[in-house]
Amino acid sequence: MEKIQNAIAKARAERAQAMPGQGTPSRQAEVDLAAAVSFRQGDHEAAWQALPVLHPDAARLRDSRIVAFSGGHEAVSFDVMRTKLLQQVRAHGWRRVAITSPSPGCGKSTIALNLAFSIARQAELRTVLAELDLRRPSLAAMLGIQGRKSFAHVLQGRADFAEAAVRYGDGLALAVNDGPVRNPAELLHGSTVPTALAAIEANYAPDLMLFDMPPMLVSDDTMAFMGHVDAVLLIAAAEATTIKEVDACERELASQTNVMGVVLNKCRYMGAEYGYSYYG
Repeated sequence: MEKIQNAIAKARAERAQAMPGQGTPSRQAEVDLAAAVSFRQGDHEAAWQALPVLHPDAARLRDSRIVAFSGGHEAVSFDVMRTKLLQQVRAHGWRRVAITSPSPGCGKSTIALNLAFSIARQAELRTVLAELDLRRPSLAAMLGIQGRKSFAHVLQGRADFAEAAVRYGDGLALAVNDGPVRNPAELLHGSTVPTALAAIEANYAPDLMLFDMPPMLVSDDTMAFMGHVDAVLLIAAAEATTIKEVDACERELASQTNVMGVVLNKCRYMGAEYGYSYYG
């Protein structure tokens, strides 16, 4: 794992020297749009509480490797990730973070859900996790959500967020899809997306929006959406994702938004320094 981390760091340093002073696109137009949406501040709480409550089955979650909902030693790695992410978004004033991977099978949806549940245990924060892996949606099955409209319909302007989302506790709203969506790249490129996202921010005032994106190297869906986020987290799979793939994805993402970092997932062999025996 250390060898992989060193190679990633070296590639980043070489890229920074090759592209000095490169900036990232601004979302100021969308920020202005959200501010312009008319909604009374006092109604945010009512809108949030009106979302139907999700009571996920603990066994189903564990079968899907979702362990951060209840805390404890199994959630520690996600809590550490949560803290680092929150430190960065607060330092930079970011509100929207995408989560993607180079290829399928890296576990980015599992990490997105665990991260969202970990943040939900921060009582003062409100977070939205929205599923944008529209070709192979998986969150509804993992969470046991049925009978709600797809988040794709919200992006198309065909449904309100309240018709698609469910609420877990007081701090997490989840919006998923009940099946694959046709022409996802065209949808994510579409003119209805900025308005839909701005309406969610204006009506529900989330502190953070997380987006579970498709893998980068299988389609152009993720890059079609990168102009709508402040930063992106890249998930790589140990013994599967190559340094070349990570570097290529980082280069492409950095041309559109801020790259928060790379999470190495599926590490089967960890040194003793990565243990948490403190918890017994």
